[in-house]
Amino acid sequence: MSKIKTVFQCQACGYASPKWLGKCPDCGAWNSFSEEKQSPKALKSFGASEPQPLSRIIGGKEKRTAVGINEFDRVLGGGLVNGAIILIGGDPGIGKSTLLLQAVAKIVKSQESRVKGQISDTKLQIPNSGLRTVLYVSGEESPEQIKLRAERLSIDSDNIMLLPETLVENIIRTAEDLRPSAVVVDSIQTIYTEELTSAPGSVGQIRESAAKLMFFAKRSEIPVFLIGHVTKEGAIAGPRVLEHLVDTVLYFEGDRGHPYRILRTIKNRFGSTNEIGVFEMTDEGLIEITNPSELFMSERPLGASGSTVIATMEGTRPLLVELQALVSPTTFGMPRRTSMGVDFNRVNLLIAVLEKKAGIHLGGMDVFINIVGGLKILEPAADIGIISAIVSSFREMPMDAKTFLFGEVGLSGEVRAVAQSEARLKEAAKIGFKKAIIPKNNAERLKNDLGITIVGVRNVEDVIENIRI
Repeated sequence: MSKIKTVFQCQACGYASPKWLGKCPDCGAWNSFSEEKQSPKALKSFGASEPQPLSRIIGGKEKRTAVGINEFDRVLGGGLVNGAIILIGGDPGIGKSTLLLQAVAKIVKSQESRVKGQISDTKLQIPNSGLRTVLYVSGEESPEQIKLRAERLSIDSDNIMLLPETLVENIIRTAEDLRPSAVVVDSIQTIYTEELTSAPGSVGQIRESAAKLMFFAKRSEIPVFLIGHVTKEGAIAGPRVLEHLVDTVLYFEGDRGHPYRILRTIKNRFGSTNEIGVFEMTDEGLIEITNPSELFMSERPLGASGSTVIATMEGTRPLLVELQALVSPTTFGMPRRTSMGVDFNRVNLLIAVLEKKAGIHLGGMDVFINIVGGLKILEPAADIGIISAIVSSFREMPMDAKTFLFGEVGLSGEVRAVAQSEARLKEAAKIGFKKAIIPKNNAERLKNDLGITIVGVRNVEDVIENIRI
């Protein structure tokens, strides 16, 4: 009989120790070690592969299948790739299960329409054109609870199979028998394998269960969706290797106070990263937003100081969003600096540049920065927008409602060029903007045939001079 070994394992990174430790020496997490029993059973081998010359490998574009939700297809890189394994993380109640239930309903509906078209066309003879089901595995909710959500979303189909199961071997066995067109596992933290004796949700169970599902997806060429819980820091719970195993990592973001949800690509082996899809949460489910720029600026106040519009890129999509700043005298000994939607350290850096290079003293002022709509801006092209909003609020000087900005600011106060300036200008022209304040290097390379007045700026002083009405 094999001997069972007891170890203490970090639940943040998977580091194993023979004794309990207060701080993980690998990732630095405190109080993250828990006792786990490990069996010396080895994973089953799936056969060794033979090496082959690169010149003999036949290349080709991966086969994609459209889900039917345009914003979802966008973040996937154009559609669903056969054999892909996709991890979706997000806060509890943000809409992960709702999104995937709507996605599988679209997949089934598309297949039903295709099969009906093939049956009606007597001249068309395509082998293996039968309708395949979608397997929805629930480790947390009962089939009755999923049925209630489906009724709210007006989803009803005989080809969506619900399986309440948490043992990964049973899930794979059922999927091999059904041969579905896609598999959804909700959630990976509830799945376990009988080869390990540790509890579901532990580092070992998540790692081995995800590995088994990954092997199944690659062998069968059936795409697998994994729903993952997130920690209070916002990262997907479990070992970091979970994100390395999968092909695509998506994060579902959004503020509970806003109806809008952002589906962001963090990793994608079959497409670009940092792509976003925008949805609105309603009583009937998630509705995709085809023009998010108009949405984010629909309630923009006109003639108000501290409000400006920046043009940012999220993957391949240009977005125009409203950035607001509030500068007011502090009532405390230490002025407050608060930012929502932009990097806090970046805001402090830009405030220091304003004080040093532009002579605007904010040492006795509270500064608050907010991106309207709950969006998070990661790229530095929002720098001159942050500076303009701060100056506008500080001087009580409203900006022109038809002016937008983009550009990166350096520590010397210079304004640096950014990529994809033409795409930003085209998006602004569609909405109706008439003036753009952009880096001088970008302005010199552009062919302006969009009817927008382009103003090139070289430094922070030029930006402040040109934002006046």
